[in-house]
Amino acid sequence: MTAVTDTVRFEAPAVTRPRSRAGGLTALFTLARRRLALSVRTPRELLIPVLAPLLFAVVVAPALGDTFGAAPGGIDYMTFVAVATIGLLVPLSCMNAGLGVVVDRVGGGLRDLLAAPVSRPWIVAGNIVVAVALSALQVVVLLGASALRGAEFDASVTGVMWFTATVVLFAVAMSAVAEVLANRIPTQEEYIGALPPVAIVPFFFAGSFFPISALPAGLAVIGKLLPLTHVIALVRYGLVDPNGSGLKDIWGLSNTNAMAALSLGVVALFAALMTNVSIRVFTLAAVS
Repeated sequence: MTAVTDTVRFEAPAVTRPRSRAGGLTALFTLARRRLALSVRTPRELLIPVLAPLLFAVVVAPALGDTFGAAPGGIDYMTFVAVATIGLLVPLSCMNAGLGVVVDRVGGGLRDLLAAPVSRPWIVAGNIVVAVALSALQVVVLLGASALRGAEFDASVTGVMWFTATVVLFAVAMSAVAEVLANRIPTQEEYIGALPPVAIVPFFFAGSFFPISALPAGLAVIGKLLPLTHVIALVRYGLVDPNGSGLKDIWGLSNTNAMAALSLGVVALFAALMTNVSIRVFTLAAVS
């Protein structure tokens, strides 16, 4: 009697690898274009943000200049205030951009984006790029209108470089702050309630209308700790205050370029820290 045996073969099921998430400049460009399309869908939505810098440049700063005359160091007070207005316009612009992120998250559009094979840090980067671009537009409008209104700038090539680096880093930092709040605050109403203490209150303690040395001792110390104080001192140093009187109020050193480098380092550290935090917060919010 012969026994016949058959060999049965079992094939292992095919392993489906998860799609890798894309990144790079192509992804950044696509995500930034998406955010820009959501932020500026009509010409009106592009026109309204530039009304604030026009108001400050044409009405507020000249009125203050006529009232108070000259700022410390012989600087024209209108120019003194107009340049410092960057410290208000950039946070407001970035926080408004963050409101769009809240709407995107609550409305469900972000869920579809999270399902796409895109690396999540690039989503944050795309939002920040658009917020920085819109802030830059407001700064350009502010400076152009101020110049036409009679602002007295004293800028060199080096000064413009200090100014540009400061504004870009500050816009990145405030965009990252807006991203953190947009992904931590559950509703649009609560987000709007957080806007004044984040975007407006620091402006009054950062040497915007007067040197921080004019503040009471305790408030002057707080002012020196605010990144915005360093931002305002730097933009004035770059465009209207080559002697760096604002930087001296902070550091008290004799080398102006060294003080500018220290303040720029503070702003850069603030931008790097908040960008890292914004990416972490977004990643945690995406998986929760």
